[in-house]
Amino acid sequence: MKLLHALTAALALALPVAAAAQWQWIDKDGRKVFSDQAPPSDIPAKNILKQPAARAAAAAAPAPADGAQAAAADAAKTAAAAPKAAASAPRLSGKDKELEEKKKQAEAAEAAKKKAEEERLAKARADNCERAKRAKASMDSGMRIATTNAKGERDFMTDAARAAESKRLGEIMAAECGPAPKL
Repeated sequence: MKLLHALTAALALALPVAAAAQWQWIDKDGRKVFSDQAPPSDIPAKNILKQPAARAAAAAAPAPADGAQAAAADAAKTAAAAPKAAASAPRLSGKDKELEEKKKQAEAAEAAKKKAEEERLAKARADNCERAKRAKASMDSGMRIATTNAKGERDFMTDAARAAESKRLGEIMAAECGPAPKL
C-alpha cells in the first residue's frame, strides 16, 4: 500500500513537469519562444533550442516486427536525418544579412578612417621634413642669424648656439625625412 502511495505521489509530481513547455526555439524575428507544441515547419532546425527527449526518441525508434520492417525503418531514419542535416546548416536570415552588411560597412569605415589618419600623418611628416631642411640650410649657410629674446630685443646666435641648433635640426630631419615608423 505504501508503494502505491509513493508511486501515485511520484506521478502527481511528474505530471506538471510533463505539461510544462517542452519546446524552445527562436522565431523569425529573433525572439525566444516556449511552447508545448512543436515549432512551425518554417523554423530551421538550428533555431530549435530544446525539444522533448521522450517524444523524439519514441518517434525516432519504432519497434520493427521483422527484418524487412527494420530495413524500412533504417531507410526512413536516414531519409529523415538528411533534411535535418541540411536544415541544421547555417542559413542567413534577413537580420543576419543586415548584421553582416553593417559589419562590413563598419570595417570599411574603420579602414578609411585609418587610411585618412595615415595620410594626415604622412603629410605632417613631409611638412616637418621640409621645414627642418630649410632651417638647416640657413644654419649651415654661415649667415648671421638673429633671434628675439623675451624682452623683444634682437640677439645674434653664437657659434655654440648655432651648432646646437644645427644638431637639433639634423635629428628632426633623421626622424621626419626617413621612412615612416611602424605603428
